[in-house]
Amino acid sequence: MTEPVAEERPARPLDVRVGSATNALRPLSSVERRLGAAWSHWLALLLVAGTAVAADQLTKWAVTSTLALGDGFHVVGPFSINHVRNTGIAFGLFSDSTSAVIVVTAVAVGAMVAFFARSAQRHPLLPVALGLVLGGSVANLLDRVRLGYVTDFLDLDYWPAFNLADTFITIGVALLFVSFVVADRTSSSVGDAPLSRR
Repeated sequence: MTEPVAEERPARPLDVRVGSATNALRPLSSVERRLGAAWSHWLALLLVAGTAVAADQLTKWAVTSTLALGDGFHVVGPFSINHVRNTGIAFGLFSDSTSAVIVVTAVAVGAMVAFFARSAQRHPLLPVALGLVLGGSVANLLDRVRLGYVTDFLDLDYWPAFNLADTFITIGVALLFVSFVVADRTSSSVGDAPLSRR
């Protein structure tokens, strides 16, 4: 007797998902990535923040040691150097609440450090951006704790006086915004990418 010939079935193509998890069941966009700070991120953050604190404290020392309170001089155009004191936050807000400003600033600094520890790898710009914000915040916090006020000296017409720490914070916040936007767009493009098969 002859045995029946088994029907040949077409080979099933392998389901290979490019950029999938190790079990090939979930796309990479849904896999949890490690975003925490490595030692190199901490080093970059401390370098930027430390430089910002040093630059701010040096310029404040230069102003207070050469100009009496209330004195100043014109530099160019609308820009002048004027020695003033600010017991509040930016633009003189909450000038009668120095203790509250100290507490809020300290909490904000702690929150920034905690955020960086968890999300330092979201974007390469984060150590620089957060370093500027952290350095500026710490520099002004040191003044408020030691002196009860911060020294402002950068003066533009029709704009309240500010200092280098305020400038670092503003630039850092702008860079943070840019880095978040870029990181979100990158994540969206990766998540929307079609799965490839071989």
